[in-house]
Amino acid sequence: RLTTLFLIFTGLAVHAEEYSTLWSLEPLSRQALPDVLDGNWANNPLDRFIYARMQKAGVEPGGEASKQSLLRRVTFDLTGLPPSEVETRNFLEDSSPEAYEKVIARLLASPRYGERWGRHWLDVARYADSNGLDENIAHGNAWRYRDWVVSSFNADKPFDRFVLEQLAGDLLGQDASKNDRDSMLIATGFLSLGTKSLAEGDLGKLEMDIIDEQLDTIGRTFMGLTLGCARCHDHKYDPISTADYYALAGIFKSTRTMESLKRIAKWNENVLSQPPSAAHLEEVGKLNREVARLEAALAAAQGGGEKDLIAQTKNTLEKNRKQLAELKARQVTAMGVREGEPVDLRIHHRGSHLDLGEPVSRGIPAALERAGRIRVAAGASGRLELGRWLTGPEHPLTARVIANRAWRWHFGRGLVDTPDNFGIRGGAPENRGLLDWLACRIRDSGWSVKDLNRLVVSSRTYRSSSRDVPLSAQRDPENRLLWRWPVRRLEAEALRDAVLSVSGKLDLSVGGPALKHVKNREFLFDHTSKDKTSYDSPRRTLYLPVIRNHVYDALMLFDFPDPAVPNGNRGTTTVASQGLFLMNSEITLAAGADLAARLLEDRSLGDDAERSAALYSIILGRQPQEFESRRCLEFLQSAEVTARPPALRWQALAHVLLLSNEFLHLR
Repeated sequence: RLTTLFLIFTGLAVHAEEYSTLWSLEPLSRQALPDVLDGNWANNPLDRFIYARMQKAGVEPGGEASKQSLLRRVTFDLTGLPPSEVETRNFLEDSSPEAYEKVIARLLASPRYGERWGRHWLDVARYADSNGLDENIAHGNAWRYRDWVVSSFNADKPFDRFVLEQLAGDLLGQDASKNDRDSMLIATGFLSLGTKSLAEGDLGKLEMDIIDEQLDTIGRTFMGLTLGCARCHDHKYDPISTADYYALAGIFKSTRTMESLKRIAKWNENVLSQPPSAAHLEEVGKLNREVARLEAALAAAQGGGEKDLIAQTKNTLEKNRKQLAELKARQVTAMGVREGEPVDLRIHHRGSHLDLGEPVSRGIPAALERAGRIRVAAGASGRLELGRWLTGPEHPLTARVIANRAWRWHFGRGLVDTPDNFGIRGGAPENRGLLDWLACRIRDSGWSVKDLNRLVVSSRTYRSSSRDVPLSAQRDPENRLLWRWPVRRLEAEALRDAVLSVSGKLDLSVGGPALKHVKNREFLFDHTSKDKTSYDSPRRTLYLPVIRNHVYDALMLFDFPDPAVPNGNRGTTTVASQGLFLMNSEITLAAGADLAARLLEDRSLGDDAERSAALYSIILGRQPQEFESRRCLEFLQSAEVTARPPALRWQALAHVLLLSNEFLHLR
């Protein structure tokens, strides 16, 4: 511990052997379940780890959440959407012991699940529909990777395979079907999505910057290590030397990420065998119709003998026929990588490609060799070997990192509160036994994320009430022991989607391009006169464009992460501008108007009391209490409000509920 403190304060570089006690690098082994006094409360394995720490600290858990709160919590957690009125009614009326288990099964089987948990992963994968940095050029095919992520979570693709396909999918599909080969090629978009200075004049620097971005992303995303810190010198805190860095960098120097490095540089795209997209087919259809029209016009003109018109029509027809042929022959592609020319890199002194040292064989950091070594064939990049090493049974980091990420996505805070950094400067695990137990569970269960989801949301810890327990609050004011449910605000996407959902306007169509009227590799935003983005779609927020340097204001205001870098730990702010935005946003105002129209058109609602009860049911998923009903009627009957048309009165009341803390938070 003294050595670690000395290193932190002095910033001295260190050697791998000095980190033999770094907790995250220790071998992973299944932990024994702790003994607890109350086996009825702790009837789930993870509850025993949680409850044992509570007992040791003299903290008592609160009661169980109400059925209504629990349904709203788990539905948002697993799908990012509020439960419908029908789903709420069915659950509240189901008194069987299996009622909650049936809800969990339904939510995990929903296509909405992959959209919610896929969005979590896209934060980590730094997904964006544009390049960013010096140029903002359209990632016109990035959506294929986004849809692959969603599909993978819905199919519960084993996480080890999920990792392997993103690093080396192009090397796995030789014996697969065409669709599977396409899927694995698309998966390598993970390596291609990063920011790039496409107008960089120093081509050597550009290439090494791209490799550095890939290494930094891989390190943070899969290993919880800041590998990029070792580009210029030995890592000041973690056991990564410059030799380790360039051993890994050689793997990606041997990978073709870019088609061309010359200004303006072009990223590589892999050719797919799948059918053309709907947009492509629509364009072909338009040209087909135009060709048919011109052919008919030409036939009519020839009958009349108008030579100039005939010549003009023939020229236009010929151009359209040529364009149509080109469209039909156009290949469908996806961002991704493939094997390049194998090469071992020399160490770059101070990170400069102009000052080279000794060559380093492609490989892994020396401090992690006890998880196994890799042997890279002379003719291979080493990506496949790296992927298999990362997901091998002896590797201690990959399972720990994803187990911690899943916990953070469920509870709002990880067992390690720095999900992207398991190094010396990262946080220590608050419950090491539970983290390792969960990591072994996901590894030994076939790397099933859904299995882990099911285990967590079934626990008493997850089902706890958010109500205060005075003694527990006094002894653990930050709720680090999870004696109650941690209340938290909806994320930006869930908030927007929830508003559209309760208004009845949410479009649940799945997948497809996010950019409208923008071609692949086209300039789309330049901070001055050019802005080809649009966010007026009623689809889920997942399918809106993510433009680097120009993220949608409504998302940025509610803590959407910077898409230029991996981020597994979104911040949560509370600022006045959020409330002002919701009060004046076209989204919430339109939702209020839609809800008002819905209430006034419903002939089954006889009076204002029934309408206000229906409004509570739609927006908050519950019936109003007596004082709430009374206040609604007083509001509707006040002199200021009665002067307005009925639609505006109900729009105002709906707007109030949409801005309520109960709607904006999970409890």
